[in-house]
Amino acid sequence: MSIWGKPGADMVSTTTPTLEGRRITAYHGIVVGEAILGANVFRDLFAGITDIIGGRSGAYEKSLQEARGIAIREMEQKGAGMGGNAVVGVDLDYEVIGKDSGMLMVSASGTAVTVE
Repeated sequence: MSIWGKPGADMVSTTTPTLEGRRITAYHGIVVGEAILGANVFRDLFAGITDIIGGRSGAYEKSLQEARGIAIREMEQKGAGMGGNAVVGVDLDYEVIGKDSGMLMVSASGTAVTVE
């Protein structure tokens, strides 16, 4: 079950190229999921961060976790839509985009496969 999916989901995602103890029987292609954090998230967080403890911002980390979860879920859903039950070789990327670099895009990509 994916930690990002719904309970009972049968999708497995891993950064490794294989799943130990399981044989890949089919490759379905590359799948990608994206999530974008809007400019107001950064403005709110950097204008007056009040929850910094030990140099970390809990609100910022929570926003990043949420965006990462959305990107991974979307990638897994696309993999399942292609007939896969796993995504291998997962890579997570973070990119600042938009006018004045006011948005953060989180993307998750990997290869949809069927494993037995």
